[in-house]
Amino acid sequence: MIRIAGLFTAFVILAGASLSPAVAEDKTITVFAAASMKNALDEVDAAYTAKTGIKFSVSYAASSVLAKQIEQGAPADVFVSADIDWMDYAISKKTINEPSRVNLLGNSIVLIAPKDSAINNVTIAQGFDLAKLAGDGKVATGDVKSVPAGKYAKAALEKLGAWTAAEPKFAMAESVRAALTLVARGEANLGIVYSTDAKVEPGVKIVGTFPADSHPAIIYPVAATTTAKSETNDYLAFLRTSAAKTILEKYGFKFLISPTT
Repeated sequence: MIRIAGLFTAFVILAGASLSPAVAEDKTITVFAAASMKNALDEVDAAYTAKTGIKFSVSYAASSVLAKQIEQGAPADVFVSADIDWMDYAISKKTINEPSRVNLLGNSIVLIAPKDSAINNVTIAQGFDLAKLAGDGKVATGDVKSVPAGKYAKAALEKLGAWTAAEPKFAMAESVRAALTLVARGEANLGIVYSTDAKVEPGVKIVGTFPADSHPAIIYPVAATTTAKSETNDYLAFLRTSAAKTILEKYGFKFLISPTT
């Protein structure tokens, strides 16, 4: 009986030893990231997985939606916002580990049209008449009250004197990628999205670029949440490396910090 018990104990120890590596290899980091980050961040994450074996669970949506989901207790290790406001909001709700925050990326907003549109080479400056340009069609962007891309778009149009006339023509989407899709499908004559979005969607073309001084600087802050796993710190460090910079810049993002090696 004692011998059987000893064999059972040995089996349990060996089984535990054989399971431990599998458990270690199954670590996952959960990232909540702005919709505009999808293509670039998917590639960055794939590079990190290849390097470390750590996997990712990523939710892409409007920064406003993600910040509120984290506030309501959604399990996330990392938050990537498309503007400073929603990261500040998350910090105010005590859901972000503030010392981990870094303003990582920059972007620009552009005017897009379906790829076969007759609209081309639009000069976007003071007095720009977006309403006339849209004709009987719609202009798609993110919700101007909450989605960062929409907020930037409204700010730019207000400064250029084009908002009041154009506002009735706007189709407000739940995220910048939803707005991009409306234009790609021809359901909107024009759209205002990030230049990085236009770059990854073959169904649209850029017809104009908004002056950088027509809207607040477009900044993407990144931070760990207050409930982040220990592996998160190494991932955030990877986002600051030259390897990550190369990938992110390939998609059109501007790297705002000096990269680490």
